Amino acid sequence: MKGEKRERSLALYETILKLRNMDECVRFFEDLCTPGELRSMEQRFDVAVYLQEGLVYLDILEKTGASSATISRVRRSMLDNGAGGVMQEVIRRERLPEGQGEKEP
Repeated sequence: MKGEKRERSLALYETILKLRNMDECVRFFEDLCTPGELRSMEQRFDVAVYLQEGLVYLDILEKTGASSATISRVRRSMLDNGAGGVMQEVIRRERLPEGQGEKEP
């Protein structure tokens, strides 16, 4: 019904965790998303990485083609720890040398 908050289905996220490798992951998202949706998510992730690296808006805009509104939204989300509060942590973890990542709880 309109106005009611839709309960989040965890099935999508559980399925993503079961993907076996990069190729399967790419094919899964190509099956699930339109090319435009994929480009948008990839662009937002690139913006987040560049923000984490300390690049300024104009440099990020030049490198990604993202609008200043998109860059602002990603920045705000990262500063406020986003909806899940994990973006900065994941980017940081990806940049660490093998074996230096955070241990699983």
